[in-house]
Order: sequence, then structure tokens, then C-alpha cells
Amino acid sequence: MHTEEKHIDEARQGEALITSPTRNATKKLFLESYGCQMNFSDSEIVASILNNEGYQTTQKVDEADLILLNTCSIREKAEQTVRKRLGTLNAIKKQKPSLKIGVLGCMAERLKHKFLEEEHLVDIVVGPDAYRDLPNLLNDVEDGRDAINVQLSKEETYAEISPVRLGGNGVTAFVTITRGCDNMCTFCVVPFTRGRERSRDPHSILNECKELVESGYKEITLLGQNVDSYLWYGGGPKKEFKNATDIQKATAVDFGQLLDMVATQFPNVRLRFSTSNPQDMEEKVLEVMAKHKNICKYIHLPVQSGSTTVLERMNRQHTREEYFELIDKIRRIVPDCALSHDMIAGFCGETEEEHQDTLSLMEYVKYDFGYMFAYSERPGTPAHKKMPDDVLPEDKKRRLQEIIEMQQKHSAERMNSYVGKIHEVLIEGNSKRDENFWYGRNTQNAVLVFPKVEGTKIGDFVNVKANSCTTATIIGEMVEA
Repeated sequence: MHTEEKHIDEARQGEALITSPTRNATKKLFLESYGCQMNFSDSEIVASILNNEGYQTTQKVDEADLILLNTCSIREKAEQTVRKRLGTLNAIKKQKPSLKIGVLGCMAERLKHKFLEEEHLVDIVVGPDAYRDLPNLLNDVEDGRDAINVQLSKEETYAEISPVRLGGNGVTAFVTITRGCDNMCTFCVVPFTRGRERSRDPHSILNECKELVESGYKEITLLGQNVDSYLWYGGGPKKEFKNATDIQKATAVDFGQLLDMVATQFPNVRLRFSTSNPQDMEEKVLEVMAKHKNICKYIHLPVQSGSTTVLERMNRQHTREEYFELIDKIRRIVPDCALSHDMIAGFCGETEEEHQDTLSLMEYVKYDFGYMFAYSERPGTPAHKKMPDDVLPEDKKRRLQEIIEMQQKHSAERMNSYVGKIHEVLIEGNSKRDENFWYGRNTQNAVLVFPKVEGTKIGDFVNVKANSCTTATIIGEMVEA
């Protein structure tokens, strides 16, 4: 059961990332990540850039010459966590004046000068599109100059930088295919902190996937703020595609084509993608999913509300009815597909009737799981500027609870539907509760735990018979195919 902001894995918040030693390393980097999977993926790019500058990552903060926090602005809680962390790190800096501290990512973009000039909490502030500038910024700090670059780019995709794989299990990896977002949802800070949407050259994506496969990875997730609107026509923002030449338009690659290319080239690797946007998801993508066995039958399809009037206020570019049509298409073309959602309870002006629309939409779809939270204002968003946050806190709390309870009911139903069946599972690691058990996921993204059998290892595909379940986990045993 997920009750936090989407894709924020609470267990990984503040994780210090570690790479394998390199020969030219003379300095130590302590790199800590917060927020969504995009941030963890970006940290791998940063580590790669600084690796070339002689920095080796460390998990011991007191060894570090440079401390970087890759930050998130999506919720107030995330920002407060980082501020508190900076206070602790500054205490270390008093003992070690040569230590440099920097803030990367979305919070850097949002609070640029505040951190550097007003509060003197950091030496370096770097936005999500300026990581290539880190070596120059470190020189600026050495020379006593302010080191800040939060310039948002229309082109930057870090296409040819091969990310250093950090932490991880050596089996599953993320490959970023788009950066930024053009969907100006009124509740969201992403377009302001990550800039306009641009797609990455498909050849660089295929090359990165090839490197991962050659290194033994068995599952790749194509990652973007909105993967379905991927569109490569030679570079540049998606919104300028209308000005592309006839040849560029004729040879453009969309998400359905990209997915087909990756699935065809790497038939023995599992593929996932995240996040999808209902307004951009085309039938072609569903047909590609149905065609390839190695594309997982799971779609994260955020809806945010089941009410068309709330969706309008959120500036979501689809109605309740259009979402239902898309769900019907998915059920028809990929009948065994699992679905998950993001849902906001108590958005500006939400009435009881609009809340009931959300519950009835959930009843129609019966999601496998969801990310659910009560609306909270984010400074700088259109909703914060133009709409009163007028739903009473107790109503928000009750509505969220009703959404969670309905989701728990549906999660139990969906998990029960997997019991008694045999699932192909990729072993990702030890079960957190019992190291005599493996854990992995099936194609529908459901987590299975099962007793270890001699001769099996992380990275193996095995068949598991599901014997029982909770609302979040299936308990099973390995069987012969």
C-alpha cells in the first residue's frame, strides 16, 4: 500500500550512494539523494561527471571533501528534511573548513539565492539541467566566487553521459528517456523546477540499454516525467515539433516506436516504463505491450481525481469519460495488465459530490495499488497563486481515508486473483523479513516472496506458484516450468 507522493520510496530517502573505486580518484564525494526516481537517476549522472574530476564516492560523511544533496521540492516534508540535514552538515563544516557543501536538483531550482546568499547554508547550488557545469562551479568556489547555475535548458538530456550505477542490486536499472514536463498541472512544481519537456536521442537510449545488458542487468525501466509524450525529431523541446522540417517529422520517433525498438533489440530483458499520462497514452503503445512478452504488463496511470470538474481545475487534459475509455482499451488490448494510480484528496474547491466521483472511478478501475495523499499547496504553482486551499483539514483527512480504504479493498481483490497461479519472477534480492526467502516481482509488478532453493541467485528468472497473499505481498514457492 502506497500512501505517499508518487515514486518516492521512503526507505531510500537520504540514501548515500556508492560507486566502485577508480584509479584516478584523489578526492571523496558524499552524495545523498531525496525524492523521486528521477533524482536517484540524476545522481548517477552527477557521480559520472565528478568521477572524471577525480572524485570517488564514500558513504562516510566525515571522509568527504565534497557533500552534495540531490533534493526534491514536491512536498514540504521533503524540503524540511533537507534543511535539517544541511544544519547537521554545516556543524561538520565548522570542524573542517575545507569541506564544500552543495544542493542539487529541484529544491536548488526553487530556492536558489536563498540557500547561497541569505542563509549561507551551502557553497554550490546546481539545478537539474546544469550538472555538466559542476567542475566549473567547484573551481568558482575555490576562487571565492558564488557558485550557482540553475539555468533550465531546452536541449540538455545528458544523452552521451554513461551514468555510474549507484547502490542498486545489479539487476534492475532506470534509463531516463525524457527530461522536464510541458503539462502545466496546477498543483505541480515540476515544470518550474525541471523545465520544458525534451526527449533524448533514441540511439543513446539503446546504447545505454546495451551497456546495462552487457553488465548483466535483467530489467530496465524507461523513465520520464511523462514517458508517453516522448518524441525525438533531432533535438529540442517537444512543443517546437510543429516547426520541424518535413524530413524531421517523417523520421521522428515516438514512445510506441521507442518501446518497440528496445523490446525487439533486447528480447531477454524485462522492460517497464514510468510515468504515463492519460492524455498522451496512445493505442499503439498498448499494441506494442501486447506484442512483446518482455514488456511488463503494468502501467502506472495517474488520474489525481475522478471528477471532470476537478480535473479541469487541475488543468489535466482529459475528462473522467476519456479516462474510462482508455481503461477499457487497456483491458481489451492488454487484458492481464495491472494498473496503479496517483490520487489527491481535497484539491481546491473539491465538493463531496466530486469526492464521490473519485470513489466511483476507483470502483470502476479496481487498481492494483496507488499513491494517495491529501492536497497540500506547493509555493509557486498556479493553484497556490490562484486558488484558495479551501477544503477543511478534517474533510481532507476523511476523504483520504476513504480513498485508502477503497484501495486496500481493491488491492486485496487483485492480489487474491494472482493466488493459485504460476508467475515468472525476477529474483531481485533477499526478503526484508527473512533472508532464507527471495523477493522479486511478476510482470504485473506484484511483489512475491518465496523460500530460497539451492542453485538460485539474484538475477535469475524463476517460476513461482502463489499460495497466499496480503494486500501488498504474495507468498509462494518455486516450481518447475
